[in-house]
Amino acid sequence: KKVFEGYGLTETAPVVSVNLPDPEPKKPGEQVQSSSRLGSVGRLAPGMAAEIREPETDRKLSLYETGMLYLRGANIFEGYLHDPKRTAEVLCDGWLKTGDIGRFDEDGFLYIEGRLSRFSKIGGEMVPHETIEQKIIDLLELSGRDERPIAIVGVQDEAKGEALVLLSVADIDLVELRKKLQEAGVPNLWIPKNVQRVEAIPVLASGKLDLKKCQERAAEK
Repeated sequence: KKVFEGYGLTETAPVVSVNLPDPEPKKPGEQVQSSSRLGSVGRLAPGMAAEIREPETDRKLSLYETGMLYLRGANIFEGYLHDPKRTAEVLCDGWLKTGDIGRFDEDGFLYIEGRLSRFSKIGGEMVPHETIEQKIIDLLELSGRDERPIAIVGVQDEAKGEALVLLSVADIDLVELRKKLQEAGVPNLWIPKNVQRVEAIPVLASGKLDLKKCQERAAEK
């Protein structure tokens, strides 16, 4: 059966967007507009509005650019219980700051690129950690392991603001890795500056990355 991907947050009760099955043509051979698009999380639910903003300045961008996703609609929550400070961090004039980096295509389909915490800003460009991780896993054939094999972490860099460090449970030759990534067409800004060998990738009980501990490991010399 076909799987349709969607997107939502607890703060949006919870549906934001969803891909749908294509409508049945009324007549044989009639063309119908597609209601789903591979790689996207579908179109916004009725009654919702969205903006894409520059993550650091909140400057409004085109919907087709990649940036912080803001949402507004009747399903947006009113705030966190007894936590006005946290509420003020995510709600402003009815707009919800999702914490997710995304973009729209010209047909209105939404693409979620990842959480802001999994991006680095290098030379003015937003660089997605998860996309790089998957590329490295594919190129080095690291999938199928019981443990998480790698993690990309951003560290401070005097020249470009941030640099990428690759944490890995496997021995990876940095020169060879750079060569493979360049041959695969990966932008130079996306290529890790260093590789840090670790016994295990730090994760939380939920299975998600322990970003704080990953940062500490990446900062080790």
